[in-house]
Amino acid sequence: MAGEDTTECATAPLDRLRALCLDLPEVVERPSHGEPTWFIGGKKTFVMFADRHHDDRVAFWCAAAPGAQEHLTAADPEHYFRPPYVGHRGWLGVYLDVPVDWAEIGELVSEAYRAVAPARLLRQLDAEPSQSG
Repeated sequence: MAGEDTTECATAPLDRLRALCLDLPEVVERPSHGEPTWFIGGKKTFVMFADRHHDDRVAFWCAAAPGAQEHLTAADPEHYFRPPYVGHRGWLGVYLDVPVDWAEIGELVSEAYRAVAPARLLRQLDAEPSQSG
């Protein structure tokens, strides 16, 4: 992936993912199923961390636009997968134990937020100056 960043330590993927999620309006973090999970308005899940929770991989699961899961998992199975439990709803799994492009991860997090957030928060997000991840 272009712009790959392979220099992070073992805890950096969670820290970086957390920063991307918490930078969005009205996002809170709390554990769900034993993993850090991010909610919009404290109610709607849009990103879930997966630290070897269902296999031996470090990843996250996120809401995705219709068709995104199928497209990305077919095009790049080294980085993307269909996660258990939520995959049937179109959610996307993203491996974090391979070199990743954090700008792309930021886009995926933003798209996940947009897939779940109410219109009021989308208007707020669109009114804010552009942020880079």
